[in-house]
Amino acid sequence: MTRGVPSSRVRLGLKENWRQFALLVLVNAFVGGMVGLERTVVPLIGSEDFGLVLRTAILSFIVTFGLIKAFSNLFAGGLADRFGRKRVLVAGWLLGAPVPFMIMYAPSWEWIVAANVLLGANQGLAWSMTVIMKIDLVGPRGRGLAVGLNEFAGYLAVGGTAFLTGYLASVYGLRPEPFYLGAGYVVLGLLVSLFLVRDTREHVRLEMEEHSPEPNPLGFREVFARTTYGDRNLFAASQAGLANNLNDGMSWGIFPLFFASFGLGVERIGILKAVYPAVWGTLQVATGPLSDRWGRKGLIVGGMWVQAAALFVTVLGRSFGFWMLGSILLGLGTAMVYPSLIAAVSDASHPSWRARSLSVYRFWRDLGYAVGALSAGIVADAFGLSWAIGSVGVLTLVSGAIVAVSMREKGRS
Repeated sequence: MTRGVPSSRVRLGLKENWRQFALLVLVNAFVGGMVGLERTVVPLIGSEDFGLVLRTAILSFIVTFGLIKAFSNLFAGGLADRFGRKRVLVAGWLLGAPVPFMIMYAPSWEWIVAANVLLGANQGLAWSMTVIMKIDLVGPRGRGLAVGLNEFAGYLAVGGTAFLTGYLASVYGLRPEPFYLGAGYVVLGLLVSLFLVRDTREHVRLEMEEHSPEPNPLGFREVFARTTYGDRNLFAASQAGLANNLNDGMSWGIFPLFFASFGLGVERIGILKAVYPAVWGTLQVATGPLSDRWGRKGLIVGGMWVQAAALFVTVLGRSFGFWMLGSILLGLGTAMVYPSLIAAVSDASHPSWRARSLSVYRFWRDLGYAVGALSAGIVADAFGLSWAIGSVGVLTLVSGAIVAVSMREKGRS
């Protein structure tokens, strides 16, 4: 609960809460930077420093990350409702603090995997709280804008950090210099969260007063069931979120190996790995508000199909130019999908259980990291890297079709 702030002074809206909103944007940039540390360099550490040959083994760190982040997401909403958003945010930072140091000085690949247990918990708790707190602050109007700004900050930091780590690795080597950035992110993110960010539960209470009451309060099992399959909009969003992060998990682990197999150096791989999340992050400033005006469904369906096209361009292309086009398209498609999905889940959820519904959605979405990395590794070992990319492209195309058939438009402001 926000202490020292009487409920009569609490207001909903971006303008009314811009200072706290801006702080949360900054915090999520630090959160995104933590995962950006691994986008370029860690798959190459697996193959070059530790001599891993099987792609399934190399991608094991993403599988671990995805599983832990998914389950952290699942419980984050309940923890936030019980203990407050700020406490969960700070806990996320404390769990992430050892990550850059463990990767810097890892004596074996198992240390990298263990670091990703903590990174998954950090991302699941800290990123979830920044999203939920921004939605709390703005109220029912402007959710797309709130999510778009949140994801803009996070994924622009992912892209910028992926580029910087690739550059640092090309100059100094794969370890430890690229991971010094992570130490700075941890210190700054923890200090801002601890001393400047305030809780937002009073904003939720105000919105609930203005919202029609929930006739039958839902428990966790009911929220899980409704978000997973009981509501057609929530089902469509959950499966699309899983497919979205399935292709992201695949690209995280497979793309550096795919590009390197054609002789591309680590600096140019870093550029390609930076462009995708940078485009994704930047364009969400536009696509989030557009989903408020145009509706969620069209952007989600179109975005999934643009992602599929991007994967086909990448796997069929055999030059840096084609791969750059694929990275740009993948970023564009993801920017269309990401804020629209979170806003669609918020639209379909009552304020009394919205945080838990978002947690369930994020559970399925981030389980896609594990499913994508594991399935892509198996396919790559059996048939090759190109087949791994192409098969995920087909799944992404099908997921967009499911949204087109299942989702009903809601939430236009």
